Order: sequence, then C-alpha cells, then structure tokens
Amino acid sequence: MTDRKVRVLVAKPGLDGHDRGAKVIARALRDAGFEVIYTGLHQTPEMIVNAAVQEDVDFVGLSILSGAHNHLFPRVVELLREQGAGDKVVFGGGIIPQDDVPALKEAGISEIFTPGTSMQDIVDFVNQTMSAKAN
Repeated sequence: MTDRKVRVLVAKPGLDGHDRGAKVIARALRDAGFEVIYTGLHQTPEMIVNAAVQEDVDFVGLSILSGAHNHLFPRVVELLREQGAGDKVVFGGGIIPQDDVPALKEAGISEIFTPGTSMQDIVDFVNQTMSAKAN
C-alpha cells in the first residue's frame, strides 16, 4: 500500500437539490485526513462514475433525499463495474427507509447511513474498510 491519502468522492445523484448533509459528510471525512472530491448537485450516475474513475477514488459516497435511491445507487455500482472500477467501495446515505437497505446492499452498496448517524461512524467505516482491503 502506498502512502497516498484515501480518496473519497461525495456525490448527489439525481434532481435532489439539498446538499447540506453531503457537505457535512465531505468536511468530516476531510477533517479525518481523507482526500475528498465533492461533485456538487444534480449528478447523473454516469457523471459520478466518470469522476470516480478519473479521480481514482477508493470510495464513492452517495447522498440522496429525493427517494430515487433504489434506482440511482445500484446504477452507480453497475456503471462502476462496467468501467472496470468495481473495486471502489460505494456507500450511501440520506432519507432511506430501513426496508430498502437490504436490497441496496444486495445491489452492491457497502453501507447505508441514515439521519442520526454520527460523523465518527462514517469515518470509522471508511477506516475499517480500507484496513480490510489492505489485508
């Protein structure tokens, strides 16, 4: 493993125009020592995947409040695999009903964080996942 910082892309897929949560997560990850790329609002899955590949990130964090998570999150995973970048860890958060979490995980989303999750839990997830990948 190299000495480069862990790179995390934080993205807002779809037409959801609320990005405060995504910005808070991005800042918490940056403050924890990760390199963070924030793509901004209204990103298509294709735009997110292109950025993830171009930036050579380790993680893709998706934030959504619009209810389109069952379509957009799996599409990002599918496109990453098609681009040969299926090794990137995808996690998501936002307003996501607990009943939807199992299907999202089955579709390749590593973890789902819902309102009330501490920033430390998300930082710990990234650290533990990187440690597991290194072994």
